[in-house]
This record gives sequence, structure tokens and C-alpha cells, in this order.
Amino acid sequence: MSSLNQKTLKSAVKFDGVGLHTGKKVSVKVLPSEPNTGIIFKRVDLKKNNIIIPNVFNVTNATLCTTISNEFGVTVSTIEHLMGSFYGLGIDNALVEINSQEVPIMDGSAKVFVEKFLNAGFKKSNLPIKIIKIKNNVSIKDGSKFISIDKSNVSLDIDFEIKYSNSFIGSQKNKINVYENDLLDIYNSRTFCLYEDIENLRANGFAKGGTLDNAIVVKEKSILNKNGLRNNLEFVNHKILDCMGDLYLSGYKIVGSIKCSQGGHSLTNKLLRKVFSDKTNFSIFEIKEKTIPHVYIDKTVLKSIA
Repeated sequence: MSSLNQKTLKSAVKFDGVGLHTGKKVSVKVLPSEPNTGIIFKRVDLKKNNIIIPNVFNVTNATLCTTISNEFGVTVSTIEHLMGSFYGLGIDNALVEINSQEVPIMDGSAKVFVEKFLNAGFKKSNLPIKIIKIKNNVSIKDGSKFISIDKSNVSLDIDFEIKYSNSFIGSQKNKINVYENDLLDIYNSRTFCLYEDIENLRANGFAKGGTLDNAIVVKEKSILNKNGLRNNLEFVNHKILDCMGDLYLSGYKIVGSIKCSQGGHSLTNKLLRKVFSDKTNFSIFEIKEKTIPHVYIDKTVLKSIA
């Protein structure tokens, strides 16, 4: 986290693809936006009531993807990879114009989003970013699934593990520092599913646009994708990408430490709702300097706006 002024894109970026679950063709244009406007989605296929804000409390469905809605019931789904791209690249403000109800899945990862954003470049404002600093440990448990968030000095650490009965996926674990580590493997990691689940997914209205070009399909002890995995921890790394995207629904950068076992969209959203249900769990700060210490956040650097 070396640049602490709010930033947006230098120029508009366009993406064309299909929705993973709807199977519908969709176009997205991400435009530069003014400071303090945040990330905004606009359904340009609708003439009114078409603004949707990606907010923790606007999540209306978290089954296999994250879906947000406005007060009129207008939705946008599968936003997590795009939101993860915004978070990792430090894009604070952008207007996302979309002509359908689902963000295109592209290649199943955030790779295309990140590459095009980097090519467009960024425009920095003279206004400081805001951060959420976690003050108390908050946790959610759902059977064998678990997620928690605790205080951290200056970073957002995500410690994530998955456990699958399928022997090819098995158990994987990885820990990253979102603000310090190279996130290339996270961005490039694709969504995945088991071959035996595909028929049931489609019968329930999911994965209508899924192909081997946009998802890893695991069948018994191998994958059906010809070119293999992109990295040794691609399965858990994709879960970390999802987690990053869902965390950005907080609206700001988070300074805290996440630990998660076998979680997903729903568990992350429940955690954030619990965090924000009690104001003693967090503080919101505005950075007043151009750099931030890597060891700790000095109280003289921050001005509380909570």
C-alpha cells in the first residue's frame, strides 16, 4: 500500500463475454469516476432504477457467486472477480456500465480484467484513501466452515484453506498479504467445479455459460482442461480471489487479518455484516500522508473520521 491517494482509471475499458450462470452475452464498460464516488454499477439495459451499489448489505444472494441488488430489485451477479481486480489494483472509484444481469466470466479468473486495467493506466487524485481498521476479533462458524477477522498493524492478510474429498483437489492452504505480495497467481486462478456436479448445477439454473474455456473441471484424479493448472495452488488461490472481491463490498481498504477454512461468498458476507453490526469492531480512517509505514500505522498518520 504505497500510494495512498484515491485513484481511478485513465480511460474507459470494455469487456465482452458471457455470464457463467446465465449463459447470456454481456458487455461491460468500466469508466473513470470522481474521487469519493466509490464503485458503482449501472444497468444500461434499463432506463430507470438502474444504479446498484456493491455494499455488504446489498448482497441478496451468495450461492455460487455474489449478487447485489438495489431497492427496486435490480440485480448484478458474479461481481467478485471484477471487485477483486479493483481491490488488488487499488482502484477506489469507477463506474461499471453493464447491459445484462451478470458480469462476464471471461476466462474464469481476474486475468483479463487486470491486464486491461493495467494497460489503461491509472489517474491519481489529490484526495486520500479511507481504510477500515479492525479492532476486535469477529468470527462466524457454520459446521466445519469457519471465518474470522482480527486486528493487524498495517496489512490485510488472508489465510485460506480448502478441503475437498476429491483426491486431485484435496486440501490446499495459502496465505497472502494483499497490499505487499505479488498477486499474479491470485488474479490468474480460475473458478472450478467437479465434473459430477455439472448436471445438477445446470438443472438448478447455474453454469449455463460454463465451458472449459472459463472454468477448471475436475474429473476423478485429473482435470479436463488441456493446458493444465496455471499454478500449484490454483484452487485455493481462486477462493482467495473471491474473498478479496467480497471483502471490497466493505467500500474501503481493510487493515485486518482474515482466517478462513472451507468458506465462500456467503460466509464472507456474514462475517462483514457481523463486523459492521457493532461500531466497536472497527474504525474508519483517512490517510493524511503520502506513504504509510510498513511496520505499523502511526497514530499521527491517521485522522479518524468514524
